[in-house]
Amino acid sequence: MGAATVAIPEVVLESSNGQRRIPVIGLGTAPEASSKVSTKDAVVEAIKQGYRHFDAASAYGVEQSVGEAIQEALQLGLISSRDQLFITTKIWVTDNHPHLILPALQKSLKTLQLDYLDLYLIHWPISAKPGKVTYPIEQSELVPFDMEGVWKSMEECQRLGLTKAIGVSNFSIKKLQKLLSFATIPPAVNQVEVNLAFQQHKLREFCKSKGITVTAFSPLRKGSSRGTNMVMDNDVLKELADAHAKTVAQICLRWIYEQGLTVVAKSYDKERMKQNLEIFDWCLTDEDYKKISEIHQDRLIKGPTKPLLHDLWDEEDEHQ
Repeated sequence: MGAATVAIPEVVLESSNGQRRIPVIGLGTAPEASSKVSTKDAVVEAIKQGYRHFDAASAYGVEQSVGEAIQEALQLGLISSRDQLFITTKIWVTDNHPHLILPALQKSLKTLQLDYLDLYLIHWPISAKPGKVTYPIEQSELVPFDMEGVWKSMEECQRLGLTKAIGVSNFSIKKLQKLLSFATIPPAVNQVEVNLAFQQHKLREFCKSKGITVTAFSPLRKGSSRGTNMVMDNDVLKELADAHAKTVAQICLRWIYEQGLTVVAKSYDKERMKQNLEIFDWCLTDEDYKKISEIHQDRLIKGPTKPLLHDLWDEEDEHQ
């Protein structure tokens, strides 16, 4: 059956029906222009290696490829049923309207060739006029975000069994507090940027206190990074990697795992995919933590709009 698979630990999503469990590490599927490997082939390879958690989004344009990979994995006998996988997708801001949530989810399910999702996320806490997906989003396209109406529709999707759990992405503490004030099903997950150069202590503590699982994206500060990568090119982290005979990426992912977080790591490279799973049988030391705590902190992903929204993060960045 090919490569030996790694058993990936799981955590329980507190607000999900039937105590849904999420594998602590998943494969991100945001398109990678530089990759020679297709999303479909990368997902099949990841399943061979033991990945069971896949993170997509309608805006990425990869749902069809992920769906085809799942079908191929079933045909090849890599998995015996779809139920062995944890599939997340996200609703884009153009569909972030109460009456469009259910149709958008049904469209995603059809594209993924699935009967249900494991997790459905609001991609950003903003709404744009319905229509074509563009990135970045022109500020002139934005309309008021009806958070309560949208969340009620998300809850309906879970009640209908079309998704096992619902959650959010890129929500600040203030926005989570507002959501929790009216939610009858609290968000199971808040997927946000967390990496060693943006550790998000305050937001993580808040989520923990409310039973919201944090999923870290951009754990290696890749994605839309410009210039020097404050994680992968960090001399302190290179030193720690040498001391442990690990890669810088493994140091980063191990730290996130030790924080009790889940993470989606993006790599279509077969060897790096494998390395990203080799983080469960060793530990960071107190001395490592001391050095890690001194890394300069700065948000990488500032927002999806052009120009940027001044109040998107509710000025929480300076309170790291």
